[in-house]
Amino acid sequence: MRFSFLIILITGLFWVSCKKDSFISSPEARLIVTADTLKYDTVFVSAGSTYRQFRVINDNDQKLRISSLRLMGGASSVFKMNLDGVSGTEFTNLELAAHDSLYVFMQVNVDPSAINQPFVLRDSVRISYNGKTSWVQLEAWGQNAHFLRDHIVNSSETWNNDKPYVILGSLLVNTNQTLTINKGCRIYMHADAPFIVDGTLQVNGLKDTIDRVVFSGDRLDEPFKDYPASWPGIYFLSNAKNNQVNFAMIRNAYQSLGVIDPSVNANPKLVLNETIIDNGYDAGIISSNSSIQARNCLISNCGKNLLLTKGGNYQFTHCTVASYSNRFISHKEPVVQLTNFGYNNNTPVSNNLTAVFRNCIFWGETGLVTDEVVVIKNGNTLFNVLFDYGIWKAGTTPANVTSNQMLNQNPLFENLDPFNNGYNFHLSSSSPALNKGTNAGVILDLDGKPRPVGLPDLGCFEKQ
Repeated sequence: MRFSFLIILITGLFWVSCKKDSFISSPEARLIVTADTLKYDTVFVSAGSTYRQFRVINDNDQKLRISSLRLMGGASSVFKMNLDGVSGTEFTNLELAAHDSLYVFMQVNVDPSAINQPFVLRDSVRISYNGKTSWVQLEAWGQNAHFLRDHIVNSSETWNNDKPYVILGSLLVNTNQTLTINKGCRIYMHADAPFIVDGTLQVNGLKDTIDRVVFSGDRLDEPFKDYPASWPGIYFLSNAKNNQVNFAMIRNAYQSLGVIDPSVNANPKLVLNETIIDNGYDAGIISSNSSIQARNCLISNCGKNLLLTKGGNYQFTHCTVASYSNRFISHKEPVVQLTNFGYNNNTPVSNNLTAVFRNCIFWGETGLVTDEVVVIKNGNTLFNVLFDYGIWKAGTTPANVTSNQMLNQNPLFENLDPFNNGYNFHLSSSSPALNKGTNAGVILDLDGKPRPVGLPDLGCFEKQ
């Protein structure tokens, strides 16, 4: 009996030992790569090089063979790879013991003042094993930029389009200070970097694409460049005043624009002219008892395009507000939600509300929404809401509003391709929105092209 037990024990130990010495070949083998992206940022304020690293871990009880670990850009890449003290562009047939790991060091050396380099330098490392592939993306700022970390505008500043602006940590425009952003500036916000205005923001973009001012996240590589919620958003606080944004594009934020509290003077807290707000994960514009004047704005494909609550004073003229479910955001909320109240300790508190929407389009498809415009009134405060000329999609006309709208007539935009994230909200030649507006004193459209004095088109684009 003892002899039989000894034979079984020796056989078991031999089997375990053989298993550890054999290679796992299943595609289900667990390989852990400790980073999906290596990002190099502030080091490039001046020329220099730096290292980043990641680990490749064999999370199995057997050895694993990595058939290839390859720097895809090869010898011409600005990135260099080092494995266990050996430099190279590809390493093959690497044996990794059970529960062991290897360190991969990546170096980049660029001259940020070299004007012939692209703004962002990218490459990738491909890790191939057992018929499967993992990737590590590499990204470096190839040109110099204004890197601002936890920056506070304590005296008025002007930004010009000499270099891009990269915001790390946060940016605050302090009370009674002004930040002026001139044409062509590109502002790239890090994932945790809100743009906070408690003073004045003046954005002076112009109509040409190169002259528009762009706000977006700082992940410019695929697939991240199209992800919503890539950065928090732009927020206008209680003391913010005289803010104006002209010919801007605000993309991929969590809440693209947030505005709170009434204006501290007779001017609207925020004026938006010829501005695109797109792909905001939670909201395009979210406002609480504040004041906004918007002209020729496109607010598209946001979780909640327009959320205007607790009253306020709003004027939207020649705006297109539209949402379509896509691979990033499901269209589950009306494109416009407007209320004159909020809750304080579960008790509704009402404020005055005045809102005029003139020559606007409110539309959504490929979602679960029947009424794209929802207006809710509570209490007896001043409540004046006018929808004057326009198109909306609605099962029923909202109560407590005055309206002159075309109901449920598809505006027939030029092209919509939600699967490939392709949208063209210009009006097609058969759109019912053509020549259906009223003269609102607006002489150009979002493209900076002329509108007729008589019967303009609805929405932000005029058919030329």
